[in-house]
Amino acid sequence: MTVYGIGLGPGEADLVTVKGKRLLESAAVVYSPGRLSRTVALNHVPEERIGDLDFPMTRDPDELRRAWKEAAAEVAARADSEDVAFVTLGDPNVYSTFGHLRRTLDAFHPEVDLEVVPGVSAMTAFTTALGVEIESGTGLALREAADGAAPTGPDRMVLFKVTDAPATHEKLTEAGYDVRFGRRLFMEQGETVVTDDPDELAERDYYTLAYAEREGVERDVATAEFDGVESGGSA
Repeated sequence: MTVYGIGLGPGEADLVTVKGKRLLESAAVVYSPGRLSRTVALNHVPEERIGDLDFPMTRDPDELRRAWKEAAAEVAARADSEDVAFVTLGDPNVYSTFGHLRRTLDAFHPEVDLEVVPGVSAMTAFTTALGVEIESGTGLALREAADGAAPTGPDRMVLFKVTDAPATHEKLTEAGYDVRFGRRLFMEQGETVVTDDPDELAERDYYTLAYAEREGVERDVATAEFDGVESGGSA
């Protein structure tokens, strides 16, 4: 049978894809790695079909490998006779815990069939909430910015895990970037915040992102010259 890695999207129950919802409803058991993903999954499957896996809160690599080997063993045993799902917020291949399960299953249970069902990623939810357009011909870099980190270089970046917004903002503005922040966007849990002021996000929160754009970046698209033209104007 098959293990489905299903992206639940950013947190709102109705942002799960049609395919993801169908597979959640048909899976014998739906494993969730955390409280928030479990909350979203419960909108689509009953409590009795939610499976729990033990993931210790540690950075010790030996402990993490042990936990993932145990999790993979349980998932593989269930998948021997029935379809199961493993859910994650966002997309399974973008800053997701699903990668750990996939690698562990590949290493120790290669007989298990895996299928990834994409979800709305935090990146696309974030740019949508901020009204940021990444035009054809431009680039966008994904970076992690935990504990006040502020990577620089690309003209446009989406930063994940911005747990010290004031420190990240200070470093990026000094490097010549305009910065905007979003917290818990399209999530049903917690307060949604969109702001240019990092002091509004002084409290640490794992689900905070930032969009950084180098000052003076020009948009080389034909319709860019329409910006600011009054309705009904002609060229």
